[in-house]
Amino acid sequence: MLIRRASLRSGRAARGFSLIEALITLFVFAIGILTIAGLQLISKKANYDAAQRTTAAMLVNDIAERMRANLSTNGVALGDYLVEDVGGGTIAQPGQDCTAGTCTNSQLAAWDLYEWEQLLDGASEDNAGGLVEPSACIRSDVVGGGVGAYHIVIAWRGVTPLSNPVIDQNLTAAIAKGCGEGSDKYVDDDTGAADVYRRVILVSTFITP
Repeated sequence: MLIRRASLRSGRAARGFSLIEALITLFVFAIGILTIAGLQLISKKANYDAAQRTTAAMLVNDIAERMRANLSTNGVALGDYLVEDVGGGTIAQPGQDCTAGTCTNSQLAAWDLYEWEQLLDGASEDNAGGLVEPSACIRSDVVGGGVGAYHIVIAWRGVTPLSNPVIDQNLTAAIAKGCGEGSDKYVDDDTGAADVYRRVILVSTFITP
């Protein structure tokens, strides 16, 4: 009888221990699943930010090549490319469609900027493929434009709040003005902090005949 009772007690203890093990295993498994889900979310945000930055870099190169292709002998037409805070439909379609007829240098510059803003907004792809809340500026060290250094700045809205980037502090005061900075596009709607969602790319290039 004593041996039998001991066996029963041992069996009950074993069953209880197995239940605790199962609960601990389930808890650890749940924590692991939540951790993986969190990492996937972070990875998705990082990949989206990287895709936006890649798009912005392509758009910078696009307008730079358009400017070089439209370079007149003295570079005067380059002054027509100088713009501030374009994006979101700020440029109306020009009256002269340069894809359907011959244009002057100035008319081509106007058409280039219109098409470029369409790419910024993603309007050519049903508002897909562009940047989120873009704001673009084209500036020059040459007053009024001409042969010289040009600075193409594109800002857009990121997916996570960070500090407002300052990337052009070594340029002249006129050039260093933050493109899109101080607008409502990059404010944190929860805290009211300005420009914490602002992402920026700046490319400086020298254009000459």
